[in-house]
Order: sequence, then C-alpha cells, then structure tokens
Amino acid sequence: MIVLDTHVWVWWVNADSALASAKHQIIAANEPTGLGVSAISCWEVAKLVEKKRLVLALPVHQWIAQALAYPGIRWLPLTPKIAVDSTQLPQPIHKDPADQIIIATARDLDCPLATDDKEILQYSHVKLAWPG
Repeated sequence: MIVLDTHVWVWWVNADSALASAKHQIIAANEPTGLGVSAISCWEVAKLVEKKRLVLALPVHQWIAQALAYPGIRWLPLTPKIAVDSTQLPQPIHKDPADQIIIATARDLDCPLATDDKEILQYSHVKLAWPG
C-alpha cells in the first residue's frame, strides 16, 4: 500500500494532468495492494472547497463518497497514536497539521507516501512513493 497526499488523491480521482504519467503508473501499480487516504484528507478537501481553492464536479459530500469508493482506495482513520505521532515527528516539518498527520500516517503504517509537496519530498523521515 502507498499513502496518497491529499492533492495526489484529488489528481488521481479527477484524472488531472497535474499527475505526471510516471507517477500515474506508480499509483496504478499500487492499486491492487491499496491506495491509502487519511481521514484528514477528507477534511482538507472540504476546506479547500469551502475556501474556493478547489472546484469539484460534484458537491463535496458526493465527491468524497465517490472518491473513497474509487478502485483501490482505502480510508485510513486518524488514530490517537497517529494524532500524537504527528506532533512528535523526528524533525520539524510543515506548519500544516494536515500534512503532519499524513506523514505520521505513512510512518505509522510503514508505507511510502505519494506526494508532490516539495517540502515533504525533501523530508528524510518518511518513505516516498517516487523521488523528489
């Protein structure tokens, strides 16, 4: 399984050209073993829609329901351990708590993280699904 950062999940489900072909292939190859989506990503998508920084083809509730039912997608709960671990990462990164939670989720599950976030791509304390 790989864990998808929020933007990668949105790009994957929306077949967005922002997701490079090689990265698309990596995600597709991991579909049978699972594409993990943190619970915080649902909140993050809703916040982006609320702030009008993301426009979806469906109302956000419907989009999330369909996106979580997408082939290979596995919803990953925010556990108390992940919540605490996100505040105790081995090296400070990101002031964004959602990104900290997604990183902690990937670390807790010992899974690579699929992201295009430049700061996370340079973070040595998380496995990556592709090189930065």
